[in-house]
Amino acid sequence: MACGALYFGGRTIPLKSNSAQAAGNKEGIAPEKIDFRKNILAEAYSKIKPEQVERLTALENSVSRGDIKDQQIHVFHQLAKFWKDSGQLFEPYAYYTSAAAKLENSEKSLTFAARLFLNRLMATGEPAMQNWLASNAKVLLENSLKLNPDNDSSKIGLGACYIFGNLGSNPMEGILPIRELVQKNPNNVYGQMVLGLGGKKSGQYDKAIERFQAVLKVDPTNVEAVFHIAESFDLKGDKANAIVYYEKAKQMVNIPEAKIELSKRIEELKK
Repeated sequence: MACGALYFGGRTIPLKSNSAQAAGNKEGIAPEKIDFRKNILAEAYSKIKPEQVERLTALENSVSRGDIKDQQIHVFHQLAKFWKDSGQLFEPYAYYTSAAAKLENSEKSLTFAARLFLNRLMATGEPAMQNWLASNAKVLLENSLKLNPDNDSSKIGLGACYIFGNLGSNPMEGILPIRELVQKNPNNVYGQMVLGLGGKKSGQYDKAIERFQAVLKVDPTNVEAVFHIAESFDLKGDKANAIVYYEKAKQMVNIPEAKIELSKRIEELKK
């Protein structure tokens, strides 16, 4: 099955048939560490005009010279806005948004910035980038939980950092707290989705399907859950059920490109 891309709710979901791809970095090999300034920012600067680089460098320097927190926050927001609107590059946008959030230190700003990293984490398969995204999200969520220790979504997001971000050597460190939350509240869609994705990543397709089915009991229109059920059946070699759920997903999406990719995969499975 050729790799394609499905766009559900603003997220890019890879369409894969290779179980090794779905399992991710299972070998336990630590990915290379990404340095924001040496790797991400240097590459980003190479994609913009020299006068823009000069202006951004001046803004950066003003942060190091400034000693008023509000001024620093304002500069970080300016940098984030540039990379979102003019530069159109996600990584520096998310980085500067998180830098501002750390200084603001409000639950709202911290969780917003963390969700930026988490959403991208779920959509990338490159181990070093997964680690960078998860490491940034982890700090933000830990800070948020200091402000509100009872925020279940932040606890689940923190668990997701360990499951999908190659943090440490034991993904159970992320799975167990989420399991506890879901046992108390089986209708927690976010928790069930993360556990389902974790099961799918580790090749435990039957367990993953159970989690995604639990999501559909609460939210029958959740197209992501339908797609992941289809792909889990596909990856375990159950063509008949994979076709059933790919068909359901095709009926639920409104994006022509996604319908085409799903139709292609359905036809491949019918051969």
